[in-house]
Amino acid sequence: MAPVIEKSEEPLVVLGSTVKTISALLDQLETAIKASPATQKPPASDVNALFLVHDAAKLIRAHSTKLSLLIINTPFTPSAIIKVLREVAAGPLPSLGTAVELCGAHVYSDIMQGELQWRVRKVFSEFRVLLKEIPLDGKVLTDDQKRGTGKTVGKGSLASTGVLWQACDDLAELKNLGIAGIVVQKAEQYRDTLKDAIEELQEWGNESDDEDEDEDEDEDANTDDEADDAIPNTAQDEIDDFFGSTMHIPKDDPNKIRPRLELSLRRLKLVAVMFTAVVKRRFKTLSSLSLPELSTGDYPLTDGKLTPPKPGSVIAPAYRVDASVDILRTITELVDNLATAFYDLDTEAIVDGMDQCFSTSLRVTELLSQDWAGKDDAFTTWVSTENFRVF
Repeated sequence: MAPVIEKSEEPLVVLGSTVKTISALLDQLETAIKASPATQKPPASDVNALFLVHDAAKLIRAHSTKLSLLIINTPFTPSAIIKVLREVAAGPLPSLGTAVELCGAHVYSDIMQGELQWRVRKVFSEFRVLLKEIPLDGKVLTDDQKRGTGKTVGKGSLASTGVLWQACDDLAELKNLGIAGIVVQKAEQYRDTLKDAIEELQEWGNESDDEDEDEDEDEDANTDDEADDAIPNTAQDEIDDFFGSTMHIPKDDPNKIRPRLELSLRRLKLVAVMFTAVVKRRFKTLSSLSLPELSTGDYPLTDGKLTPPKPGSVIAPAYRVDASVDILRTITELVDNLATAFYDLDTEAIVDGMDQCFSTSLRVTELLSQDWAGKDDAFTTWVSTENFRVF
């Protein structure tokens, strides 16, 4: 015989069942996102995936606010909580799953696809945390449970709500950022890394000059107090010596390190200028492209890896974006390797590093020499000048 459920307990039973149902829905949506291959093309649609996630994220934020208030204020009303949960499950949560399906790499770029997926999963994860804060015993949360001041209640419902709000805001932000905003952030990050490497390499070269001057002064200085030489270094002196033990360019420079350094610095500064030009003339202009324009052309992606397009094929803007950003990232890695070669005074590695770094830089200009419509412009002219072709 089935147990008899008191009428007063029915709303709590339904609430518990609803919480389990939504938890299962989140599992299904997260599994679908993980299982979706990067090469899969979404169905043809005029719906903008970024607009869809914006609206869904705003709704989830609003519903989470209602939910947060309902579980901390008296009287505890299971029916109201159930209503909010069902509204979220019926619209905003599935909409995020749909947006992920629509955000194909061949249109929105692999970079944007990955960013959107990550932010959607963050919202799912934080909504699950808030879901676990819902009391199923019919009692509103205590102050400890609200503020996370107890020993076993975690960070508290208010903090959980705040983290979910931030996740929703970050996801909604993608609409305003667009592909251009995300790509510009990446490119500027790599440019700043490049500039830091150039500055450090230049300082190292200057230190080498100072080292030569110090040696000259040491040769002319009197060293009467030989007793001091017998005093052992302190522990701090040894640490300073260890971290300051980078080799410097010899005064006679038999392997011609300094001319290579000066040439490399001139070229690297030009590469940094190229980064800035790419951001201004190419990546920022992505914001003016419509979905049909972004969808035009092939996007050669195999097993999640970019592959060279077929000769004569029309290349989608998304492919050019992903390929060029990947090259910019590679350039920063190559510059780091080149700097290490200089610090080690490794002539062979310096020559090889210079060749790799600057030949790779040319690949960016070749890929982005024309605008997104395949036409020449000011950037095309600039990268064709002799000054830039010193690479």
